[in-house]
Amino acid sequence: MKRSCKIFYVLLTTLLIGSLLGCNENTMAMEKEKGKAQMNIKKEQFGTTPDGKKVDIYTLTNANGCEVKITNYGGIVVSLTVPDKTGKISDVVLGYDKLDGYIENNSPYFGALIGRYGNRIGKAKFELNGQTYTLAANNGENHLHGGVKGFDKVVWDAKEIQQDNAVGLELNYLSKDGEEGYPGNLKVTVKYIWTNNNELKIEYAATTDKDTVVNLTHHSYFNLAGKGDILKHVLTINADKFTPVDEGLIPTGELRSVKETPMDFTKPTAVGARIEQDDEQLKFGLGYDHNWALNDYDGTMKKVASVYESTSGRVMEVYTTEPGLQFYSGNFLDGTITGKGGTIYEHRTGLCLESQHFPDSPNQPDFLSTTLKPGEKYSTTTIYKFTTK
Repeated sequence: MKRSCKIFYVLLTTLLIGSLLGCNENTMAMEKEKGKAQMNIKKEQFGTTPDGKKVDIYTLTNANGCEVKITNYGGIVVSLTVPDKTGKISDVVLGYDKLDGYIENNSPYFGALIGRYGNRIGKAKFELNGQTYTLAANNGENHLHGGVKGFDKVVWDAKEIQQDNAVGLELNYLSKDGEEGYPGNLKVTVKYIWTNNNELKIEYAATTDKDTVVNLTHHSYFNLAGKGDILKHVLTINADKFTPVDEGLIPTGELRSVKETPMDFTKPTAVGARIEQDDEQLKFGLGYDHNWALNDYDGTMKKVASVYESTSGRVMEVYTTEPGLQFYSGNFLDGTITGKGGTIYEHRTGLCLESQHFPDSPNQPDFLSTTLKPGEKYSTTTIYKFTTK
């Protein structure tokens, strides 16, 4: 009897342990599956352009429940939600609730893909292979962000992307020879990848059938607090030099040291700490609207900047393969724009960190070339990574 009891208890213990292990494995599997289930792409209609093209908006949700909403009109990032230090998730980019806002309100490039040429080209002209190309002058006498109808105002072909640890959107567009004055048929592919590490990875690629110039970038206005101005955001840029500009914000061709100037962000510095100083460059830009020449550029991925906002605890790190970074402090926001949720965008309520080749490079022989030739592939990547501390 005692032996039978002992055998019974051994069997019972074995079954219980097996059951507990099985439950644990099942729970882990369910949690893993639950995490996978949270990753999602949802497509909805966002509106119609004035010329009758239907526009969609895609909600990319990662395993953390954080979302990026992207529309194929202009490749615009409409919203991007990430947690603060308490875990509260909020939107950290400026924009509009509806497509009409981007079309009708003369949007200042909120969240948009920029091309063919991000930033400015002086006097809206450049010479290539002995031929002068005249572009649209849409920023005084200069050409800005691809012209009157740049890549931010076209409808892209969209394709959903599913990866093990990310979801994304592939956007394709053919910019035809002569569009906005540029030579060559330029085939462009941009991939937005939203990872489970709360990274928004942007991969740019392009090919051409004729020598042309290309400089693609992204133009989200970030506010890590979700509201208010960005003057207390603490910025670091890994750059010992910047490209000073003239009154039209066209680079002079010089690479100038940031040392002992308001342009020095080599150490963490509040955006508003020196923005009102009596400095010629700040006066020209009405604040910061300049390109920094990033240190140690070799075409590989590097961390080049970070922003920290103490109230929320949010941190945004910027990684890129590009040689330059345009820091814009939202100087032209003036309270005349009403954005998402009825928010009025006052002066300096968002900042931009745009990875790029230098402005006006086609007219500056000492800057790195932005010429793309047939048989070559334009390829660059930038990552915006969000954490807290």
